[in-house]
This record gives sequence, structure tokens and C-alpha cells, in this order.
Amino acid sequence: MASRLDEKTVAKLVAEATAAPSMHNAQPWRFRFLSGERLALLYADLERAMPHSDPDNRALHIGCGAALFNLRVAAAHADLVPETRLLPEPQDGLLLAAVHLADPTGRFRDDDLARLHPVIRERHTSRYPFAEKDVPEDVRATLQDAATREGAELLFPGLWHAETVLDLVRDAESRDIMGTEANEDLVRWTRLGPEADTAVDGVPEYAFGPRKRDGKAPVRDFTGRRPVADRGTTTFEHTPHLALLSTFSDGPADWLRAGQALERVLLEATLADLATSLTSHALEDRELRLLARDPGLGTGQVQMVLRLGYGPRGPATPRRPVWDVLEIA
Repeated sequence: MASRLDEKTVAKLVAEATAAPSMHNAQPWRFRFLSGERLALLYADLERAMPHSDPDNRALHIGCGAALFNLRVAAAHADLVPETRLLPEPQDGLLLAAVHLADPTGRFRDDDLARLHPVIRERHTSRYPFAEKDVPEDVRATLQDAATREGAELLFPGLWHAETVLDLVRDAESRDIMGTEANEDLVRWTRLGPEADTAVDGVPEYAFGPRKRDGKAPVRDFTGRRPVADRGTTTFEHTPHLALLSTFSDGPADWLRAGQALERVLLEATLADLATSLTSHALEDRELRLLARDPGLGTGQVQMVLRLGYGPRGPATPRRPVWDVLEIA
């Protein structure tokens, strides 16, 4: 019979899992650890869903998938073997994954996962300008391989395709300015003034980055229509390096795979000294996701737009205390 994992180890694994990105840093996950079975269960937390911006919970699943990948990395680093099943109980729509943290005896540790562990805490979303500098081909190939390993595809769009995606992002920004519903989610999950210093979730104002005076980088302005002091304005890159993360299909299991692929790509990018930011702004509607496809291939479902480059990594954003998201039974 396998030995039990102590609570301190389990708490550390979950704390590293929750360093993952999620839409508006809502952290829409809960973990339950069954000690006797050494089984970590990942649940969706619908109290942290965004009914206006993410009505089908696609982004929620992607964020939970990213946390799942971090859990796998942390487990491998701890010399455990994470045996993962997605959506293990179809009748329970909130149970997204089950991870058996197996003893390594008779099994091989996944060193490719374990080597990503040092950058889990270094990966931050950067809403700052990046240098007008190309990403080397070998680095691009590494990032594409990372996505493939998790059942997804990473595409670096050509100039015409990139312009189409940037147009979709600008259209989404204009739609938000004119509407009020999506703005409700943004207001709920941004932290201004003194609240930014004590928040355990959401996007604090110190992570907004400067206002964009010029340039084409797709950087969401989290201020909405509210005044935020001392941000300043600056010029962003005119030729942003974009990457599109796609899955073959477009259901809950695909979104969880997309989240795992996304985090694997982000950690590899961090290892390569790249700064990263994300936008799903133009992908919140399924019809818009279809427009973001590669016009030459016309297949796959675009799940995330990544911006990559050389520049500041951005500040760490707050995380909920581990015992707020973890139950041990």
C-alpha cells in the first residue's frame, strides 16, 4: 500500500498549481485531496465565473487547465508521478480533472515537466511594451513543440493574418466601451486604490501597465472608464509578435487541454527569457474565434492569443491563500 502524502506537501503542490494565469485573475478553481487514494481533484468554482465575458465558461476551463499543468509540474519536481484524467465523472460537470499522485517506484519521473518548475513563480503577465526584436526560430519551435505535447497547436500568424487578429481585438475593445455587461465583469475583478495592496485575487492597478499612446500591441486597458492615477502613457511595439493557440475541437475537454498547453508554452517562454501577455478578448464569442483561424488552413479552434517579446515581465499578481482553495479529506 502506498504511503500517504503529508498535508504540507499537498499544500505546496496546490499553491504552485494556483500560480497559473486565469481570466482577470479570478482563480476559478477548487482542489480536494483524498489522502487515502493520493488523489487530487480539481473542481470549477462557478462563484468566480464571468457570465457576461465568458458565458460558456470556456476561459474558466482554460484557467483551470493551466492550474492543472502547474500541479503536474510541481508533482514531477517532488518526484511524484501525476497520472491525470480529464472530466473523470461525466455526471459531475464541476469535476474537471483527477490526478493520482503516484509513488515513483517502478515509474520514470517526467524530467521534461520537472525542469519547468523553477519558472512557475517567475511567469507573470506583462502589460508593458516589448522590444522591436524577433523571436528566434529555435525558440518558436520549442514553444510549438510545447503546445503539441499537450494536444494543441501553436501558430505564428503571418502579417496579414496578424492584422486580422489585431482588428478583432480592436473591435472587441470598441464593443466593451459601448456596452455595459462585459464592463461589469471587468469592474468586479479589478482592484483600485488601497484595495490593490490587500487583494488576494483580481487584477490590481499596479499590474495594469501604462496606457498605450501608440503601437499595435493587443494590451487590454483594465481601467475601463474609471480614472487611475500615475499610470503614464508610452509607445508599444508596432510589430507585435503574436501566437495563436488552437485545439482541434471546442468542448470542455479541449478547453482543459488548451489551458495545459498554454501554461506549458508560457513556462517554456519564461525559460527562454521572453515576456508574455495573453488576450482572449476577441475570442469571447465563438463566431469571432472562427474568424481568428488561419485563413489558409481554416481548421482548428483558436482558444488564446499570446503576445511574446523581450521586455519587462510584469509584477506578480495576488493569489488566494492555499487553504481557501484546498480541502483535504
